[in-house]
Amino acid sequence: MSKPPHIDIDYVAKLARLDLTEDEKTRLSAQLDDILGYFDTLNAVNVEAVEPMAHAHRICNVWREGDSSGPTYSPEILVRMAPVSHANQIVVPKVVE
Repeated sequence: MSKPPHIDIDYVAKLARLDLTEDEKTRLSAQLDDILGYFDTLNAVNVEAVEPMAHAHRICNVWREGDSSGPTYSPEILVRMAPVSHANQIVVPKVVE
């Protein structure tokens, strides 16, 4: 078995700008060591066959009957319909300074 993990609680407290008492340092150091030990347990689990996911639940689009695409205008027609266009793009008023 590998060496038990350990965190330098003084270093972590300094980074977090915490002023801990000796009792708090002892308690928090033991808790952080337990957390790191748990990560070792998790790292030992074989996850080769597990598909990566972004959400805990499967997410799929729900399409309604009217959500399908219909007839569209060509870009050339849309540019001709616009009041102002430049380089085959529609010019719109600036809304952000």
